[in-house]
Amino acid sequence: MKTSLAGSAALLIIAMAAPALAQDSAKPLWEIGAFAGVASTPAYPGSADRTSRALVIPTLIYRGDIIRAEHGDIGARLIRTDNMEFDIGFSGSLPANTRDTTARKDMPDLGTLIEFGPRLKMTLAHPAPGSRVRLALPVRAVLEFNDGVNSQGVAFEPELIYEKHDVGAGWSLSASGSLVFGDRKLNNFFYGVAPQYATATRPTYDAQAGLIATRLALSTAKQLTPDVRVFGFVRYESYAGAANLSSPLHQAANGAAIGIGLTW
Repeated sequence: MKTSLAGSAALLIIAMAAPALAQDSAKPLWEIGAFAGVASTPAYPGSADRTSRALVIPTLIYRGDIIRAEHGDIGARLIRTDNMEFDIGFSGSLPANTRDTTARKDMPDLGTLIEFGPRLKMTLAHPAPGSRVRLALPVRAVLEFNDGVNSQGVAFEPELIYEKHDVGAGWSLSASGSLVFGDRKLNNFFYGVAPQYATATRPTYDAQAGLIATRLALSTAKQLTPDVRVFGFVRYESYAGAANLSSPLHQAANGAAIGIGLTW
């Protein structure tokens, strides 16, 4: 089960970076296909180590009026108007094994994380035909899948997004900036050091609620054929002003992620 969930989370990380401005009116209700891609991200925000994955997995796209699963954006759309949506959304992140993270040696692994909760999305402007500026306000409960299911707190990530349907040669573009906040429990999951895991170089640490990272992301996608779509993304994180910079597990001033993928 853990392998399957980790694969799904990796798909979410890569696929949700791809813009999804195309209209759905001419598309079928559901599709089954395949995804192949690679992604490399920090093991966790502030980690000096990285987690990389290469995946080939089946995918399901469903374009219902309420339940939606497309381009890694999975959720139950409860309210929709021309300029506003309210839904229950999902996202995920890759697991990080202790053996791959120097700072967390002999500490528990960080399992696959699945986040879900309400999300308000508002269209603020249409700067040009085929483009829009949106504000997304998701509040999500965080569940860890690692030898069971464990609640790991709550995340809040207000995000400003610019999307352009066609920037030339059939490519679409998305650029965004966001602030990632975690409650005390979530930040302890990443940065806390319990007494039994303390060492001479890794003192006990009790994390505080607050800012985790400031994120900037850029992604692009192109429909190569009616059935094949290619996309890629880059994401930069700054940890300046983060609430837990003094944690012995917080070892980097910034981090970057990159991924490419192909869907059929």
